[in-house]
Order: sequence, then C-alpha cells, then structure tokens
Amino acid sequence: MTGKDNQMTGAEIVLQALRDNGVEHIFGYPGGAVLPIYDEIFQQDDIQHILVRHEQGAGHAAEGYARSTGKPGVMLVTSGPGATNAVTPLQDALMDSIPLVCISGQVPTTLIGSDAFQECDTVGITRPCTKHNWLVKDVNELAGVIHEAFRIATSGRPGPVVIDVPKDVQFATGTYVPKSAVKAEPAYAPKKQGDLEKIREAVKLMEGARRPMIYSGGGVVNSGSEASQLLRELVELTGFPITSTLMGLGSYPASGEAWMGMLGMHGTYEANMAMHDCDVMLCIGARFDDRITGRLDAFSPNSKKIHIDIDPSSINKNVRVDVPIIGDVGLVLEDMVRLWRASSKRTDKAHLADWWGEIAKWRARKSLSYTHSNDVIMPQYAIERLYEKTKHLDTYLTTEVGQHQMWAAQFYGFEQPNRWMTSGGLGTMGYGLPAALGVQIAHPESLVVSVAGDASVQMCIQEMSSAIQHNAPIKIFILNNQYMGMVRQWQQLLHGNRLSNSYTEAMPDFVKLAEAYGAHGIRCEKPGELDAAIDEMISVKKPVIFDCRVANLANCFPMIPSGKAHNEMLLPDEATDEVVANAIDAKGRQLV
Repeated sequence: MTGKDNQMTGAEIVLQALRDNGVEHIFGYPGGAVLPIYDEIFQQDDIQHILVRHEQGAGHAAEGYARSTGKPGVMLVTSGPGATNAVTPLQDALMDSIPLVCISGQVPTTLIGSDAFQECDTVGITRPCTKHNWLVKDVNELAGVIHEAFRIATSGRPGPVVIDVPKDVQFATGTYVPKSAVKAEPAYAPKKQGDLEKIREAVKLMEGARRPMIYSGGGVVNSGSEASQLLRELVELTGFPITSTLMGLGSYPASGEAWMGMLGMHGTYEANMAMHDCDVMLCIGARFDDRITGRLDAFSPNSKKIHIDIDPSSINKNVRVDVPIIGDVGLVLEDMVRLWRASSKRTDKAHLADWWGEIAKWRARKSLSYTHSNDVIMPQYAIERLYEKTKHLDTYLTTEVGQHQMWAAQFYGFEQPNRWMTSGGLGTMGYGLPAALGVQIAHPESLVVSVAGDASVQMCIQEMSSAIQHNAPIKIFILNNQYMGMVRQWQQLLHGNRLSNSYTEAMPDFVKLAEAYGAHGIRCEKPGELDAAIDEMISVKKPVIFDCRVANLANCFPMIPSGKAHNEMLLPDEATDEVVANAIDAKGRQLV
C-alpha cells in the first residue's frame, strides 16, 4: 500500500485497521457521531456488523464472543449516551480480563468542550474502566492508535480499550499505516517469561508439601488452550488436588480425579476446607478476590503461597505471597512442568495419601446435596438435567448473575476452557443473554445456552430481537422462582427475613414474550416433564425462551457468609427450616 493507495478517510481507516487485526464481527448501534463509519460498513461485506438493541448488549455480546474464541471482541457506539451505555460492559471486561475494543464516535473536534448535542467526556469517563483509551484528533494517527489498541487489549492481562473518534476525523482524509509498520509503544511491554529462579523456588516448595493445593483462575483460560493442557499435566504429575475460581472453570476437567469443585463463597466444602488447611498453595492466574478469600486475616493461615500472574499489580495486592512469579501462565507452567520432570525429588506419597484421606472426609459431607421433589422442580435438578442432555453436544454456556449462576457453576461440569461465559468480578445482571448472542455469532453451528434468572434476564431482554434478526438460535433457560433469588436469600439469612423489594409480582408471561419476538417459548413446571422439554429446546432451530418454574424459596448452598472464614461455611443440612418458614413478602403474606 503506497502512494495514493494509502490515502483514506478516517472512516475507511477504521474499517481497514479492523481488517488488518483480523476482525470479522462488530457489535454495535448507530448514531449521528458514527454515521461515516456506518456508511463504510454498508459498502463492504468482509466484516459483519451485528445490530444490537442497546449498547450494553453490544459490549456483553463482544465479551461473549471474546471469551469463547480467545480473540478480541469489538463494539461500535455513538457519542454521549452511546458511550455511557458502554461503561458497564467495559468495567465488566476490566474486572474479568476480557479483551474488548470499543470504538466510540465523538462530536467534531471544533465542538469538544462546548456541551454539544450528545457530547460527553468519553475519555475521562472511561479512564477508570479501561486498560487505556485515546481521543484521536488527527486522522493521520488513527490507524496507529487502532493497531496499538488491539495490542494492548490482547497482551499481558487482557482487558478493554476505548478509541474515541470525532466525527470530523472520520470525514477527513489521511494516511493509512499498516499494522506491520507500527512500532509498539515501549512503555507497555508485559513480562511473559517467568523468573526461572523463582519457578525453581516454587517447585522446591511443592516438593516439600504435605498438604498441597492448586488454585486456578481465569488467567489459565486467558493464556490459551496450551496453558490448560499444561495445568492438567502438572496435576497429573504432582497428584495435587485442584480447585478453581468461577472464571477458571473448564481449565481442568470437572470429571478429573483431582477436581475439588469450585472454590469460594458458594464453592464446595472440600475445596474451601482444603484451601484453609493446606500448607503449600499454588495460585495460577487468579487474583485472591474477596469472594475467594473470605475473611482475609483467616485465609489459609498456615500455608506458603506461590502466585503466578502476568499482572504485577495483582501480586501482593490482597494477600501476601511467599513466591511471586510474574509471567504468562502458559510459559510459567511449561517451565514448571519441565523442572518437575527433571527433579529427582517428589512430594512424600504417604503424606499426600493422608491429605487425600482428609479430603475424602470433607467430600463425604456432600456439600452440594439437596432434597429432590417429585412435585416441584428443584433448581439444582434443572441444571443437572440440562447438563446430562447437553454434555455430549458442542455446547457453550453463559449465565446471568445470581443464584442460577452459582447453581450452574456447581452442577454443570465443564471439561474444556472457553465454554463458560459469566460475569465474575462485576456481577452484571443482564450479561448472559447478549453474551450468548456473541457466542452464537462466533460459533453458529454450536448449541449456546444462557442460564438465567427471571429477574436478571429482563435487564437486556431486548437482545432477543437481535438474535431473531441475525438467526442466532440461542436458548434462554430461565430458572424462574419469582424472586431476585440471591437478594432474597441474603435478606432471609442476614436481614431477619425482611424481604424488601425482592419479590416480583408483575412478571411477564415468558412464553408469550418469546412469541412476541418471533422466538419459541416453552414452560415446564413438573420434574417428570423436564427432560422432554429440554429435548424440545435443543431441537428447535431458532431462539428459545424456556420458562422453567422452580422451587420459589430454594437457597444456594454451601455458602460462606460475608466476613467469615473458609472453615465457617454454612452447609445445606445446617440451614434451618425456620428461616424459610418465616419468610413473608412485602405485603405481609406467607410465602410457601
């Protein structure tokens, strides 16, 4: 590309830069400040634009796309409210380390600062919720900025970036600079290779462990499939038990012998007790967030801690560690596996057997048990049947946020990474449906199911229209208990059963709502009819809303109450019937 060939308008530069970075899909919503870019989208066919119904939906769809593919998700929004509606998915992506590139329109440079129509300080507003952002005032800098944005979004700890492009810059003519000609900014150079001496120190600690524990997180998934394979290899070589955060599910198979289940507030009893009592903890690609640690001063009090993370700011941020290793999880695990294989020492088998014996006692508590009913569908049973019906298919699962999210994490067994899309750090209601749309666009022949709650699914329900328009046959599996379930559970357990505004009386008819959008609606109320209904959901070749009526007052256990330690878990058999029996709604009526 030389001479006049590299002269383009700003809008043309945007499209060409996206092509150069391998973009095939954009999720967006048009508006005045991005019309030049939309005009260019209209005149080409190699990048598909997915029209959403709300900018928040665009961001979550791009997140689902990114999480399921490992490629960056791209969203396009207009100025003002378009950009402010993007803040929630940007923060969500920042918390969960999702590579997201947001291109926003801005008023012309001559009007910036004048309170022009649909103007806002996009760079100022998004600075706290992005890895980096730019306001591009010179068309000749636009291509370079876009290329650098993709590099920053996808390298190191992945995350969101924003490129704010004034409308006059989109119209202006400038020079296109190809990706290969852009020199990376030296100020941003993430360290990928771990310090070999630190890795040797970690291996030595692991060799001497009597009660070891591996704690993996979303960083393993972000590092790529090779990292997950290396993690599995390390577990097999060491014989150590392994647990995972919500974001790390699938990096080690749920069917694996060493699998302890999910860790944290709604994790298994055995995973949390083992974390509390371990003497050597290997943390891989996780950040010791509060939902994992519980009470910090009581978190794994007698362990030596090894922390592998590509983000230096995560090291010693919440928990002091003994061996910090900064680097890409995959590369560090490669060195760790090699050193372990080369070492003549091994963890004492007798001590390891004793440790597994202790773990077996914790497992025997059956912390995920629940009482089955032949009359009403228990939410745990609904997820179990969903899993059995879909585990042999090419299935991707997204969720909204709440009880249903935790039940899905507990009862749906993930064997591979990148199959589980959920909002972890920010806990964003409304995430699941548009995320499913993004996953389905990326994997058109796969089965994509969004496990939802009857409250959170309504946050971005309008994206059903997008799914219909773009022939994305997503399945919305609603565990309908007529409540904001997690809010209601906390009110019962921690606020004296005062159910303040958590009971929903004006619920839509989800079957009719599905039909109104042109989708397929299913309602199921009896356990004996559930399997056939799930089969119907799977077989329908268009979007489905499945209204699964579940027990209204089922609580999600086990649970570490806020401010408590891992060994202070509340288990199902320890929850009192009185808590449920005394539940009343906002109008003083008994809820049964």
